[in-house]
Amino acid sequence: MHSNFSTYRFIVILTGIAALLLSFTSTSLNDRIEQNKALDVKKNILKVAGIEYSELTIDQIEKQYSQNILEKVISDNNYYLCKIDDSFIIPIEGKGLWGEVKGFIALQKDLNTIKDITFYSHQETPGLGGEIEKVNFTSKFIGELIFNNQGEVAITIAKGDVKDEVIDNIVDGISGATLTTKGVNVFLKDDLTRYLKLLKGKG
Repeated sequence: MHSNFSTYRFIVILTGIAALLLSFTSTSLNDRIEQNKALDVKKNILKVAGIEYSELTIDQIEKQYSQNILEKVISDNNYYLCKIDDSFIIPIEGKGLWGEVKGFIALQKDLNTIKDITFYSHQETPGLGGEIEKVNFTSKFIGELIFNNQGEVAITIAKGDVKDEVIDNIVDGISGATLTTKGVNVFLKDDLTRYLKLLKGKG
């Protein structure tokens, strides 16, 4: 009887220790995951701002971010200013084909010309919709205008290659990724429209 009690007590103690260790490990991992997510966001803001960070340590990335990026809030909307050239950085996110897509778009000082764009978080199919994260796609946005002649948000990803290179608001699409780019078109227009007053100089 005494032997059984000791065994049960040992099992209970061992289970409790194991639970505590698992809880501590889970908390530590969650903290690390959140830190990595926050760092990834800062890297992508630096990227669209045109600030090189690939050879930097984490501490150096944090320093570059704090020195060169100014975070601002209007209502519930965050945006960022690059102190180097006053470029304006807006977070963009919405539904792609398979899940949420997140990114940033940077506008030049005129608040119309696209400086750069990045899509850093998505669940799109590699080789198809997943191509939205590749430079050979995002670079097509550079130099395009977000507004048309009527002052409306008009930046659009086409279904294929743009025939008329003179059009300022159209970006070549990705072959086989129509539904992904359709989703990007929707949330890109919605997110830019939310900042319309500020972009028009009335904010």
